[in-house]
Amino acid sequence: MRRIDAHTYVVAGSDVNWVIVRDGGAATLIDTGYPHDHDRVLASLAAVGVAPEEVVAVLVTHAHVDHLGAAERLRSRYGTPVLTHPEEVPHARRDFLDQVTLGAIAARAWRPAVLSWAVRAVRAGATVDVPVAEPRPFPRPGRLDLPGRPLPVHTPGHTRGHCSYLLPDSGVLVSGDALVTAHPTSRARGPQLLPGMFHADRDRALRSLAVIEALDSEWLLPGHGPALRISARAAVARARATSRPPGL
Repeated sequence: MRRIDAHTYVVAGSDVNWVIVRDGGAATLIDTGYPHDHDRVLASLAAVGVAPEEVVAVLVTHAHVDHLGAAERLRSRYGTPVLTHPEEVPHARRDFLDQVTLGAIAARAWRPAVLSWAVRAVRAGATVDVPVAEPRPFPRPGRLDLPGRPLPVHTPGHTRGHCSYLLPDSGVLVSGDALVTAHPTSRARGPQLLPGMFHADRDRALRSLAVIEALDSEWLLPGHGPALRISARAAVARARATSRPPGL
């Protein structure tokens, strides 16, 4: 766990991060790790003095299993609403599944980094089905009335409804998988796009960098890799400089 400021914490789970934003005794939880990260999520909340029932909402950047893992358990047990972009709601409900296929991974499993990541992902629950029974779209445009007053920013490409979250009062950008700083399958370090096989539409993911670039932030909290103190503009410039052709 890393404390960014008096209210914001980023937590590293099984090769994936989630973010806790506190406001007094209440909190917003952004993403929830893999299914088997559930106990780690609860432990991280306890570590910052938040009980599970004090989580006002779970915000989902996107509905891949490594970000959605504990969301339904929190919703069903504690009544925590799970919010995401309207285009991501059916994905969270599992009306369809839009993520890298086993075939795509198997085709690249000859690469040691891909194989070791895949083994860890399976152990973390990557093959577990984790639909959210009642995901909700954001209630209105603009900043949400939640701890941290997060502003959803639609950054599609990784998935069609992928959403980053800007915390304007803290200068923090929670970028999910629209912009990461490392990944076990990538040799690059620093701000970057994920390898091509992970995106539903890589060209659209590249275009979303322009949306991120225009945001006013000084901290980047990605879905994968360490938090960095860097402006959104500088982070995007580095990602573009290291962008590789599609594939892995």
